Amino acid sequence: MHLRRATKADARALAELLNAIIVKGGTTAMTELVSRTEMSSWIGSNPAQSAVFMAEDDNGTALGFQSIAPHEGLPSDTCDIATFTRRGKTQLGIGSALFQHSRKAAKAFGYRWINATVLLQNEGGLIYYKSRGFEPYTRTPERLFMRHDLR
Repeated sequence: MHLRRATKADARALAELLNAIIVKGGTTAMTELVSRTEMSSWIGSNPAQSAVFMAEDDNGTALGFQSIAPHEGLPSDTCDIATFTRRGKTQLGIGSALFQHSRKAAKAFGYRWINATVLLQNEGGLIYYKSRGFEPYTRTPERLFMRHDLR
């Protein structure tokens, strides 16, 4: 597995990976499919405050990606995180490897903590973020909001 910062050239592969997750349902609140153009914008948005990291295999197939970015409604010293792993490739350490890069980038951007918003039905996501040191701080009937302090 190789880790690197995603570029706009990766937009098609990452959109396809994400769309397969959206179609399956249950692990993301996203319900609308993402176009290559939308993913390209996501990757290229605000490089001074956000980043998208991806994992790929030896053949260049995207295995997963993770993004950190400011988010409306969060304090300015906080970034939001989103993690997506190719269906059938979960529990292989992809998210754990990506988080090392995302955490380091969040600190470099000057964030004090990272927010993760996880659907309560997403047991794998809840376990993943808890294993990375995220702790719950509030919830709605559908979502748990977790934070990871960047000490």
